This record gives sequence, structure tokens and C-alpha cells, in this order.
Amino acid sequence: MRILVTNDDGINAPGLKVLEAIASDLAGPKGEVWTVAPAFEQSGVGHAISYVHPTMITQMDDRRYAAEGSPADCVLAGVHDVLADAPPDLILSGVNRGNNAGENVVYSGTIGAAMEGALQGIPSVAMSQFYGPGNARLDDPFEAARCHGAATLRALLDHGEWEGGPYRTFYNVNFPPLPATEVKGRKVVSQGFRPGARFQAKPQVAPTGRRYMWIHGGAQDVDTGPGTDVSANLGGYISVTPLRADLTAHDLLESLKERLE
Repeated sequence: MRILVTNDDGINAPGLKVLEAIASDLAGPKGEVWTVAPAFEQSGVGHAISYVHPTMITQMDDRRYAAEGSPADCVLAGVHDVLADAPPDLILSGVNRGNNAGENVVYSGTIGAAMEGALQGIPSVAMSQFYGPGNARLDDPFEAARCHGAATLRALLDHGEWEGGPYRTFYNVNFPPLPATEVKGRKVVSQGFRPGARFQAKPQVAPTGRRYMWIHGGAQDVDTGPGTDVSANLGGYISVTPLRADLTAHDLLESLKERLE
């Protein structure tokens, strides 16, 4: 198996090393793991692509590249440049430092990379490690992802649905904020929504008199209800959520046609 690995925390992020180890386990001794990751942190850029300016790519080591662009740019670089002669069988994005559950899915560059992989017609999975009191102070906060990542991916490859029409299915996996031994299992769930946890802008004034702002999010430990990703993670489970890039509100189409057409 040939696996392309990327992330949004940057080429030097500890979670990327975790994902490279997971990918190596999955690929096996005869497989290949290739890394194309952002040269600098790209958290929160979503599915952005750099089509108005060129993206420089630099080889850092054998099968390891850094691109001065977004996570989706890295997927494009991996598929159409680095691995142009033999495309990857699987694209993995992460392991993100922090959860990409609930409304975070909409903003996440980790998700954006997996989405681009699916749009390129390649099976893709985003993987993130929830942080909380149960794991933030561990020697390895990524312990749950490190220990359960390969098995979760094997289960998805064996039993997951990867087609789904013109917009192929890709998967969002979040590991709970716990030591690996306390993880209870996996749950297939929908994307949740944390009430009141939306992003906000906090304006400030610099000593020079210029105005600037910091963007910050809300509390991450807000339960999102039964059958959803955040709830599963807070309950000690690995959440697995199938996603597609189709943003159409299909449930509204027929009633809206009656009123507007």
C-alpha cells in the first residue's frame, strides 16, 4: 500500500510523527509512506487552495516534503507532483492536536486535506486527538491515537463505504481525551454542534495605536447529544463520522421548489 500523509499543524508537528508511525504500521514492510505537509502551521484554513499564487515545495528527506501552502495544496502537490507517476492508495491527514468534532469540522485544515483527497478520487481519512484533563499532561498526549489508530483505519478499509456518488465519502476520526487503556471502543456517529461555542473575534489596540484582533473559540467540552461525535469522545469512545463535500440541504429541496419555482 502507498500512503500519502499530511496535516495542518505543520511539517514539524508531533501529531504528524504519530500519523507517520500509524501509516507505516498500516502500509507494512512492502508499503510506502510519503509525507507532504505544510511548511508552517495552517490550522483553521479549511479547504483553502492557493490558486492565485505559486506554492513552493521542498524535499526535506527521503519521501518527505514541505509545501508553503494549505493542507489541500499539500494533497494536490502529493497527487499531481510528488506521486504523479503512481498515485497513493490512501490519504491520511493529522493527527491533529485537538479535536475536529462538532462545528470544528467546518474550519479544519485537517478535514480540508481529507476532503481534497476524496475529490481527487482517493480514499481519505482525517484523524484528530481530542485534548482534555485526561490526556493533556500525559508524556504522550497522542497515546490514544497512537495505540488505536492503525486498528481503526484497518476497520474502515475493511468495512467502510468509499463511493457515495460524485462526491466520494471520506471519514473523520476523533480519538477521546484519555489514556489508550481507557478508550472504550468505536462509535459511528454524526457531526455534532456545541451550543454557544462559536468562534469569536476579540479586538485589541497595540501600543502603536493600531487595532488588531485575536480569533478564539468556545469551550470544547460541551456535549452535543446522543449519537454525535463530541458526545462519543467525551464518553470515552473513538468517533467515526462519514463526510462528503456536498453541502446541499437535501431535506429542503422539495419544499423550497414548491415555494420558489
